[in-house]
Amino acid sequence: MFDIETILSFSVASIALCLAPGPDNLFVLSQSVTHGWEAGLEVTFGLCTGLLFHTVAVVLGLAAVLQASTVAFTIVKVIGVGYLLFLAWKAFTAKTQELGIADRLPKGGFYRRGVIMNLINPKISIFFLAFLPQFVSPENGFVTMQVITLGSMFIMATIVVFGAVAFMGGELRDFLVRSPKAQTIMNKTSGVVLAGLAIRLALTGIG
Repeated sequence: MFDIETILSFSVASIALCLAPGPDNLFVLSQSVTHGWEAGLEVTFGLCTGLLFHTVAVVLGLAAVLQASTVAFTIVKVIGVGYLLFLAWKAFTAKTQELGIADRLPKGGFYRRGVIMNLINPKISIFFLAFLPQFVSPENGFVTMQVITLGSMFIMATIVVFGAVAFMGGELRDFLVRSPKAQTIMNKTSGVVLAGLAIRLALTGIG
């Protein structure tokens, strides 16, 4: 379906985009530092599940609707800002002894956080709408399958890069969690990151 040059160029571009500082990898890092690498991996798989939705959205044209409709875009954005502020508030108000205990969330809680975190950002669908078609060619066969394949490749790149971020965050947590003061710092830092992501999303426009 794709030649080697297209596969390599898309893979390099995907990895570079995943490595660039952004709300998703910062979210993985903050959750890993606060709760451990297992939580970071759960968040990563949740984010990738959200990417499946955005891939399908491009195929079905939903991304184009979000791009064209200011009302739809704004509704999704407001929901996202509210959710991130809620997580920030929980981080700021958590007691020191609660920090880093991943099993205090219901099973799959971090996974759900990742899914929601990805779905509440309408910019991702619009990004996929602009990014994926650059590597699609009608000469290579069924266009829909090409988009799905590219979306899957981007998800694999995300798992590799964000998985590494999760492990790095987990190692940092193991180093810091030995003192109550360090725990408090991690919790407040996580809250600041989440609040910052909420502000960033709030200031995001369609274009």
